[in-house]
This record gives sequence, C-alpha cells and structure tokens, in this order.
Amino acid sequence: MSEVKVYMVVGRITKPNFKTIFRKEVRALKPEHALEEIYKIFGSKHRVKRFHIKILRVEEKT
Repeated sequence: MSEVKVYMVVGRITKPNFKTIFRKEVRALKPEHALEEIYKIFGSKHRVKRFHIKILRVEEKT
C-alpha cells in the first residue's frame, strides 16, 4: 500500500504578463504526481502552459 504524502512545490511562472513565484502544497503519492497536479492546477485556473512553469524544488512535508 502506498501512503499519500504532502509535498511543497516551489516554482516560477514565466508568462509574459504574469511573472510570479509560487509555493503550493499538494497531496500525492510521489513527487512526479505532485508536479502533474501543479501543472493541472495552473493550467486550469490561470491558463498557464506547461513550458511557462519552472519548478525550483519539490520537498516532502514532515
């Protein structure tokens, strides 16, 4: 059985009119799944394409 963990994802959005740094906590099984969740959230809420999102780090919260 896999355990769901909480990951803190820190990154930067480099869209021309929307430059910002973000910190977001997401629940996922693996860090790769946390990244996919970030891409999905920012794509749907802010219409940011994947190539505009630069991930700086992914940390597991304790």
